[in-house]
Amino acid sequence: MIFPEECKYVGIATSQPLGEKVYFLSRWLIRETAEGPEVLAVRLADGNGLMREVKAGWVLATPDETVVWPEPVNFNDRSRLLRLARESGKRCTIFTSPDESRTFILDPEPGSLLTVHVYDIVPPRAHLVAVLEELEGVGLFGDLNITFEYHIRDIRDLEAEVYPCRAGGFDRTLDADRLEGTERVAGCLTARQFCAENYGEGIEIAEICPLTQVAEEPFIARCCRAEREGVGVWNKKFGGVVHWGASPHTVDQVLRDMLKEWREDEGSSRPR
Repeated sequence: MIFPEECKYVGIATSQPLGEKVYFLSRWLIRETAEGPEVLAVRLADGNGLMREVKAGWVLATPDETVVWPEPVNFNDRSRLLRLARESGKRCTIFTSPDESRTFILDPEPGSLLTVHVYDIVPPRAHLVAVLEELEGVGLFGDLNITFEYHIRDIRDLEAEVYPCRAGGFDRTLDADRLEGTERVAGCLTARQFCAENYGEGIEIAEICPLTQVAEEPFIARCCRAEREGVGVWNKKFGGVVHWGASPHTVDQVLRDMLKEWREDEGSSRPR
C-alpha cells in the first residue's frame, strides 16, 4: 500500500511550465492524460533549488486503475480515507481536500491501521464513543494510524428494576428513588458501594461497567471511578481508561499515552 504521509509530497503534473522540473518535495505525481489521471513515482536529481529535474519516473497506477473521489475530504481523517479507498473498487483512489490539494491511496490494505477497541454503554449517550468520533472527524488522530472498533453495550437489555440515573430515561433510579433493599439494580462498583452504605447487602447488582466488558486489546474504555483513569491492564488486556465525562483533551491524551506504550513492544511484556 502507498498512502503519502502528507499531501506536500504529491505533485500535480497537469502542465509543465518548467519542462521536466518539479517541486523538490515531490515523491509522487498525479498527471492528467486523455484517458484520465494516472499516478507516478519520481526520483529527483540532487540540488538546492526549489525545482528539480526528474531523474527517473514510473507509473504506479494507470487511468483504468484509478478513480477520483467525487467529494472533498479531510486528509487528516486517514482511517476514513482508507475505508473510502477500499470502497472505490479501484487500485488507486485520488482524493481532493477542501483547499484543492491532492493525495491518493494505492492498493489499500485493511490491516495497515491499528485497531483500538472502544468500550462504552448506553443510555444515555455513549460519551467516549461520541468524543472519539468527533475528534476523528476533524482529523486529530491522523498521525496515529489507527481505526476504532466500537463495543457499545445497551444496559436496557439487563431488564433491571432500578438503573443508575434519570439521564438514561429510566423510571426508577438510584439518584431519585428510595429503594426497598431487595431490588435488582443495574450498576457498577460505585452503585454497589452506594447500595451497601444505604440499603445493606440485600440488593443484587447487575454489572454495567464498560471495563468489565473488555475482551480485546489495545483498548480505551469509560469508567466512573476517577482513580482508574490512565493506562494499565484490565481483564488481562492492555489499554486506557477515561473518566465518565472526560474532556476531549483528556481522551486524546490517554489514547496517545496508551498507544505510545503499546507500540513500544506491542504489549508483549505487559503484566497479566
